[in-house]
Amino acid sequence: MTGKGKSPAYGLAIYFTLIFLLGAYFAFASVQGDYGLFRRIQIEAELKSLAAKRDRLERQVAQMKNKTHRLSDDYLDLDLLDEQARSVLGMARPDEVVIR
Repeated sequence: MTGKGKSPAYGLAIYFTLIFLLGAYFAFASVQGDYGLFRRIQIEAELKSLAAKRDRLERQVAQMKNKTHRLSDDYLDLDLLDEQARSVLGMARPDEVVIR
């Protein structure tokens, strides 16, 4: 009489190993991959940095537009013109004291 013994369930072990490996791969990819969590955090930090740089450049452009308008033919600010001429040419009035 030959009895049926329990054979090892190799198929079941391979199946669960495969499922575990696929789950581990997708978990790793969701955190470390090109579209993962860490990449998203990195992109958001870069976005904040670039937005701050954009805002700083917009303020500089607004200041330049203001100075350009104040030195234009339509609207001439004599104080700004005097300040710019002194700065560029390095001139001073005879009654002024220059401190460096």
